Amino acid sequence: MSINPPPEIINVAEDGLLKKAYTPFGATFISAMYAGAMIAVGFVFFTTSQMGITDQTWVGLTKVIGGIVFSTGLALVVMTGSDLFTSTSMTLIPGCEGKLPWSRLLQHWGVVYVGNFVGSVLIAILVFLGGLPAGYKGAWGATVMNIATAKVSHPFFEALVLGIMCNFMVCLAVWMTFAGKSVADKILGLTMPIALFVASGFEHSVANMFMIPLGLIVKGQGDPAIIEATGKAIGEFDGLTIGTFLINNLLPVTIGNIIGGGVFVGLGMWLWHRRLANTAQKVAN
Repeated sequence: MSINPPPEIINVAEDGLLKKAYTPFGATFISAMYAGAMIAVGFVFFTTSQMGITDQTWVGLTKVIGGIVFSTGLALVVMTGSDLFTSTSMTLIPGCEGKLPWSRLLQHWGVVYVGNFVGSVLIAILVFLGGLPAGYKGAWGATVMNIATAKVSHPFFEALVLGIMCNFMVCLAVWMTFAGKSVADKILGLTMPIALFVASGFEHSVANMFMIPLGLIVKGQGDPAIIEATGKAIGEFDGLTIGTFLINNLLPVTIGNIIGGGVFVGLGMWLWHRRLANTAQKVAN
């Protein structure tokens, strides 16, 4: 077959996740930095695609386009084999199998999460130093500020649910790559689920590690051209702070991502294709 059949995908997933979990932490941290950077550049592409949207007639289509171009980030992560926290949550599969101690699983999650954060923020700093926010008469930076402010404006529970829905789609996208055997298979398989989550406004913890810090940096600079391009007064961005980033967004979105990817996809697929399938096989025999 040109793809791995559904019952076999969990074996491919478990082998890959287990190998990553046992990689030395130093290598994992570097890998995670790259993954954070790759998701960040995907958001750079998304931001460029969203500049100057004022006509609500086309907003849906432009969001879909933004989602498609953002998938570049995950495609880079998958094809380089780097460690991304959202898909790393699926190491619950080897954890439930007893092949990965829970202490190692949690340590691996922690190293990947911090590495993703560092890589994402580094790209945010480079983007700022490169002058991108001031581009197109401030329209690029205005898009960043508007998106970042909207992200920290969600109530806690709403952000958590959006995080669940996001990583449900992200991990299903990664699951599609486990099915594929060629570069084309993998990229085609992941693109639409990623476009769906981005266009729908779901919340991705690692993407937010780039966008919201960049929004904070741009806000702190206070470029009049960027503020004017937002169509708002500077006071309307008072809610965009380090505190709202960490408490209103990153905390609930991270919890939601773990539930959506680790529980709904990782644990769900394990129950479906491994635990219950094995039980059914024993009964049949």
